Amino acid sequence: MFGDFQGLRQAFRLHRLQQIRQRIGIECRQRVLIVPGDENHQRRRHIAGPTGCGLCGIDSIAEAVRPAAIVTKGRSFSPRELMTATASLSPLQPINIETRAVHAAAFWTPSAGVVALREDVGRHNALDKLAGAIAQSKIDASEGMVVLTSRVSVEMVQKTAAMGTPVMVAVSAPTALAVGIAKAAGITLVAVSRSDGFEVFSHPDRINPAAIRQGTAHVA
Repeated sequence: MFGDFQGLRQAFRLHRLQQIRQRIGIECRQRVLIVPGDENHQRRRHIAGPTGCGLCGIDSIAEAVRPAAIVTKGRSFSPRELMTATASLSPLQPINIETRAVHAAAFWTPSAGVVALREDVGRHNALDKLAGAIAQSKIDASEGMVVLTSRVSVEMVQKTAAMGTPVMVAVSAPTALAVGIAKAAGITLVAVSRSDGFEVFSHPDRINPAAIRQGTAHVA
């Protein structure tokens, strides 16, 4: 998993590197030697306003994969609605149209379409902005779906659960851990959503089962 341990020790002056397997993942513990006059210590760094996915600085697996909030049943969606929601994002991304370099997170409902959309170079930031917009607008998050232009990692599922949204759709694939958290949180996770179909990774009961049998969607 970590490649050549001896090479790592030489490159980073690691004194000890341990892998501790736990039920929910692998914890890596390292001890670094302090070398007098090391050039790495001559270059001081200080991040006054750290940003990221929310995992930076977490020192335990338990904190990283905290149980997500349990969402309510919410409403169901047809495969056509899922694909319409995915296709509706691109024309509403002005920054991405100009730069082709940012992600988007949107909230979509059958009655209103895209209710809110936020862009950012970071997929986590885009979702954070969307969550804030939904909270400020006092929109019922259980009546729509979160649609993402990115892959789905565990913290994206946790944030969607915190919003109270029962369905999330993404154009790319989810991690195995994200799927597990989505199952535990009661979230319908739809991913690899493209013009030719999509895959349902958890709680397919919110998707029209007849359409799934017809081959419009695939249950992973």
